[in-house]
Amino acid sequence: MPRPTAAQLAYGSCTVILSTLAMLLLSQTSSAAVIAVIAVAALALGLLVALTLPTPKRTAPAPAAAPRPAVVRHRVTASATTAEPVREPSAS
Repeated sequence: MPRPTAAQLAYGSCTVILSTLAMLLLSQTSSAAVIAVIAVAALALGLLVALTLPTPKRTAPAPAAAPRPAVVRHRVTASATTAEPVREPSAS
């Protein structure tokens, strides 16, 4: 089950709070049973609002770019760049 979005949480919470206050003010009751019924009805209404809110459409991920060939870097040393002849000691 996907996680609810921030908009779904906000609309659902506001619906629960406002509908609970409105039903309690309109009913003018002090009975615990009626207050419990109003609270359950407000929760159900908030859940209904949160679930019917349209969710953003998920886009397909972009295709991965073709892998770039690895760049091989050769190290050039000083001895490889100088072309001095090798001198052997004379046998005298």
